[in-house]
Amino acid sequence: MNKTLRALLWTTDIGFILYWSITWLGLIPKEYLYQDYSNEMLVAWNLSFIPLDLLISLTGLMSIYCFKRHNSSWLTLCILSLSLTFCSGLQAIAFWGIRLDFDLLWWIPNLYLLLYPLFFLPALAKQQRASFRRT
Repeated sequence: MNKTLRALLWTTDIGFILYWSITWLGLIPKEYLYQDYSNEMLVAWNLSFIPLDLLISLTGLMSIYCFKRHNSSWLTLCILSLSLTFCSGLQAIAFWGIRLDFDLLWWIPNLYLLLYPLFFLPALAKQQRASFRRT
């Protein structure tokens, strides 16, 4: 795991934990909330990401922990975390795109979630295939 990947995983995983903590406490100013935030369906849609995002954080942080402990399961956890991160970003971008709601405050972080894993997944998958061949 290179330093860039480790920093991005850490930032993303802690970012999710912070975002959901701030959301749970209602600390996001109303002017920064997404459009139609008072709509119960949109609130439910947003909250439906909690299990996915926290699973991303768990697998990402566990991946970093395992890597530091020289535990080979870091690779599987990292691939899982990055794949789920991509899915989280994709789902949000698809939703906002379907609604034709192009608020950069929501698009930029979700494009980050969608795109950053793609820079690492091919090499990690290749590394995992190589490790399977050795066993």
